[in-house]
Amino acid sequence: QVQLVESGGGLVQAGGSLRLSCVASGRVFSSGGIGWFRQAPGKEREFVTAIRWSADSTYYADSVKGRFTISRDNAKNTVFLQMNSLKPEDTAVYYCAGATYYTGHYYSREMYPYWGQGTQVTVSP
Repeated sequence: QVQLVESGGGLVQAGGSLRLSCVASGRVFSSGGIGWFRQAPGKEREFVTAIRWSADSTYYADSVKGRFTISRDNAKNTVFLQMNSLKPEDTAVYYCAGATYYTGHYYSREMYPYWGQGTQVTVSP
């Protein structure tokens, strides 16, 4: 079992920045990684970004490339999501999710059996 706890959400003006954290505990699989997803009201949960625990591989949705950066601290089993140049359309509940392995479908919710409780990010115009 893996437990995930997100933090760092809040209210920010457009153009501002926020940094989210996701702390993993329990059995962390080095062959897997952490993904961030988000869900806006009335919309499907969508992939944002992902990172592997044991390789320098990161993946981003086109909508956040160049604005968001994912990073990790393996010693602390923590993944960070630095969000810059935020837009109102980034408003959503952000979830971190844990994968025990990757097959390449890092963007698919089905790869992630473990989910955090979510943290709200609100970007005002």
